[in-house]
Amino acid sequence: MVHLEISISFHYYIIKQTSFHSPLHLCGLICKTHTHRSAELASSLLFNLWNMKEPLIRKNNDYPVATTSVEEDGLQQQQGRSESLWMVYLSTFVAVCGSYVFGCCAGYSSPTQDAIREDLSLSLAEYSMFGSILTFGAMIGAITSGSLADLLGRKGVMRLSSAFCAAGWIAIYFAEGAVALDIGRLATGYGMGVFSYVVPVFISEIAPKNLRGALATLNQVMICGGVSVSFIIGTFLTWRAIALTGLVPCGILLIGLFFIPESPRWLAKRGHEKEFEVALQKLRGKDANIAEEAAEIMEYIETLDRLPKVKMLDLFNRRYLRSVIIGVGLMVAQQFGGINGVCFYLSNIFQSAGFSPSVGTITYAILQVVVTLLITQVIDRAGRKPLLLASGSGLVLACLITGLSFYLKVNELALDYVPVMAVTGILLYIGSFSAGMGAVPWVIMSEIFPINIKGAAGGLATLVNWFGAWAVSYTFNFLMSWSSYGTFLVYAGINALAIVFVIMVVPETKGRTLEQIQAAING
Repeated sequence: MVHLEISISFHYYIIKQTSFHSPLHLCGLICKTHTHRSAELASSLLFNLWNMKEPLIRKNNDYPVATTSVEEDGLQQQQGRSESLWMVYLSTFVAVCGSYVFGCCAGYSSPTQDAIREDLSLSLAEYSMFGSILTFGAMIGAITSGSLADLLGRKGVMRLSSAFCAAGWIAIYFAEGAVALDIGRLATGYGMGVFSYVVPVFISEIAPKNLRGALATLNQVMICGGVSVSFIIGTFLTWRAIALTGLVPCGILLIGLFFIPESPRWLAKRGHEKEFEVALQKLRGKDANIAEEAAEIMEYIETLDRLPKVKMLDLFNRRYLRSVIIGVGLMVAQQFGGINGVCFYLSNIFQSAGFSPSVGTITYAILQVVVTLLITQVIDRAGRKPLLLASGSGLVLACLITGLSFYLKVNELALDYVPVMAVTGILLYIGSFSAGMGAVPWVIMSEIFPINIKGAAGGLATLVNWFGAWAVSYTFNFLMSWSSYGTFLVYAGINALAIVFVIMVVPETKGRTLEQIQAAING
């Protein structure tokens, strides 16, 4: 034992004076110079010394043996990691309440159309204004969202959006004519447009890189959930009562914001170093070592601060052009593939194909939520790009099937198969969209823009998204009047071009920090 103690002291001295690649390297040296039993003890103790851990000593026969269970350590680390991330999960839940408000706003007009027109004696033109003004409000929100988020912070602008949406719902509830309805709808549209930008950005800035994709996808899950719930409760609640239900997620969001930290990256960008460290520590857990992550964030922001202040035209400089093309291009691909035309006129499409609109709508609502939930489980394993490619391929196939069903109906061919084909095509369309093209562009948009241009570039991408939503919903009926099957062939072609764009331009971002992604794209 004396020999062993001297040997341990000697090799511990070696650790301090020389450099080995690993503790296993040193343990191999020990095993060459000691008996098996002595080497076992010495190696185990030195392995713990190497990692600066206290060895766990237990009796084994006549010799003290240090033991460390790797499996138990791994389990404890996983449990500790889960416990330390509870603030990330809470912050994400609070933020996606804004996404749910978004969905409630988008889904409100469809189940309430007949009741509102009857109660308030609105003409079709007046109700059409009520429906479409939401998109104009969202475009205004998109234009101002980036600069407001940079000025007020991510939490500050979510408070503002909630206030606009709450005021809008109250105006709709008390409305006795078209003017009050339109003012309320415009206000909810504004809040909706801001939420569409700030929620995915906030989540991407607080989440660890291994969870960022899944948590950001919850934005789309909650949007789908809000739309679906509006469809369902619209079958048994009055239109005024439905407006009141929209206040619930606004209230949860406003209260929840008092209990979660601000985005650490925004705090660092504004020069609030102490608050930045406190927020990051809260998000990673009180016992987590945040030194490396904090240093990487600060170093990147210091680099960006040395650059001149960015204006809208500066987004098209060579340094930022690729990230802008990716962000805007994905929004064009998402909207001009036809999603809002299909969603807004879903009942008419099913009716035109000879299928029950109510059954088709409920099936659609359930399917989009289920598929989007499944995507949250695989986005950080499968990656963003494969999901976009699979989604785009499904959209092309779905448009071709739906177009073929309308072609058969127009030419009175195989009429018995037309409803089945139309329903199959539409459900495949929404399933494919929810599987990638619905959520992933927002995830990537929140990842690729450096923080010094995130406000301007994110606002531009969101504006393009809402313009696309308006353009597609406005032109859909005209296209269907021109040619029902031709409309879906046009959308199939656009989705095919989107696949080419993803293959050639869009990078994979999974498993990388925001700073690594942005440096690779804009470096």
